[in-house]
Amino acid sequence: MATNTLQAAAPISTSLLSDEEIARRVLAGETALYEILMRRHNQRLFRIAYGILGDSDEAEDVMQEAYVRAYTFLHQFEGRAQFSTWLAKIAVYEASSRSKKRRRVEALPINSPREKEVIESMRSSIRDPGQECLRREAVSFLEQAIHALPDIYRTVFMCREVEEMSTAETAHCLDLTEETVKVRLHRSRQMLQNELYARAGATSSQAFQFMGERCDRIVRLVLERLAGLQNPQEPSVTATAGGPQISPTESE
Repeated sequence: MATNTLQAAAPISTSLLSDEEIARRVLAGETALYEILMRRHNQRLFRIAYGILGDSDEAEDVMQEAYVRAYTFLHQFEGRAQFSTWLAKIAVYEASSRSKKRRRVEALPINSPREKEVIESMRSSIRDPGQECLRREAVSFLEQAIHALPDIYRTVFMCREVEEMSTAETAHCLDLTEETVKVRLHRSRQMLQNELYARAGATSSQAFQFMGERCDRIVRLVLERLAGLQNPQEPSVTATAGGPQISPTESE
């Protein structure tokens, strides 16, 4: 089968299908199902890319590149690792490449007036109708604090605490040992000042949400880019020099 455009979106009776089954069906020609994979993994890829780069706009660019590369090399996915891990690995590769070219860390000053204001607000506040506003403020402050972490700690923290990936999966995606992941996670928690983090009343899973209009925009942009590509199963698609060789990432 040969077609140069993605099919129109299929009826979503596929919500119970695994990522791996959807990937097989995309390779078999049901290319419209690729949108389901994007919507399932948008938030995870955003959080991972942001963890490496510390920049929302760049993280979104990484997401697009990761999805296009995953689609192009989908024939190399052999199922030895979970699809979500395979996809995350591609995003890590792309984000790390960008990070090496341009490091831009914007640290939040320690004990800044803003920090003191938030701390005092949390200390004096009690549960009342204004609590939700305070919670949102705390989430915002938490995001700033995570952003201020050094790259190597922020990346691990985002994978483990924000995205709730396992130690093994985080180690696989970042090419680290599990012990290194544990050490960096411990140090990142210390840097985030655990007592203040607990007072914020916000769980880490609430931070860096990637839904609604932002999710729709990324899906639309990727679909536009994929529209002119060949089907992923066609053998004429080959890796470019310096591009990610996907298969070796599934060696575990």
